Amino acid sequence: MMRRALQFVQRYGMILFGACLLAFAYYHINFQNHLSEGGFVGLGLLAKYVFDLSPALMVLLLDIPLFLVAWLVRGRQFIWDTIFASLAFTGFYELFEQYSPIVMDMSRMMPLASVLSGVLTGLGTGLVLRYGAATGGDDILSLLLSKYTGLSIGTIFLLLDVMVLCLSFWYVPMKEMLYTILAVVISSQVITWTVKSGTGIAVEEEAHAHGNVSVTHQ
Repeated sequence: MMRRALQFVQRYGMILFGACLLAFAYYHINFQNHLSEGGFVGLGLLAKYVFDLSPALMVLLLDIPLFLVAWLVRGRQFIWDTIFASLAFTGFYELFEQYSPIVMDMSRMMPLASVLSGVLTGLGTGLVLRYGAATGGDDILSLLLSKYTGLSIGTIFLLLDVMVLCLSFWYVPMKEMLYTILAVVISSQVITWTVKSGTGIAVEEEAHAHGNVSVTHQ
């Protein structure tokens, strides 16, 4: 009983830490240094520029079908854990945006900003995935594609992000796009390393209750 309680605390504590790290990086590095976005957030911004749709609405419309598919494929516990991680990420981001006194202006050191963004967003996302959750629909899509294509989870993240960034080339400045691509390349590798390092340890201990993170590593 005590062992299960400790596993529970460790698992959700690490999901919270990953969500916090991801929110910290998105606000203090990506937002403050004008790095662009891939994934569903990038598609939401693209919809705003092309069709004048709300980015939040666009992301929600993309998320809903993937949550339904994940419910069928991964189970109810995965969905609840993903909702928990998503709410944690949103809450941490709001807290940083409203109250953080930290300003990380690296406009004259953009390669460093890209590296830090890649490492921190990759580690944050990887920890959430490693402990059996996701932070949104694009994470779920990456998990499903990784499972059924045999590609590593990091490779899927990279391909999806680069495709979205390429679609956004006409309104995103080239310099900003190149630094963002550098960040997502680093992030994709860190995600793979982080998830791979946890395989067979924390997640598998509770696979019967929560559903294992099924990914392929190359």
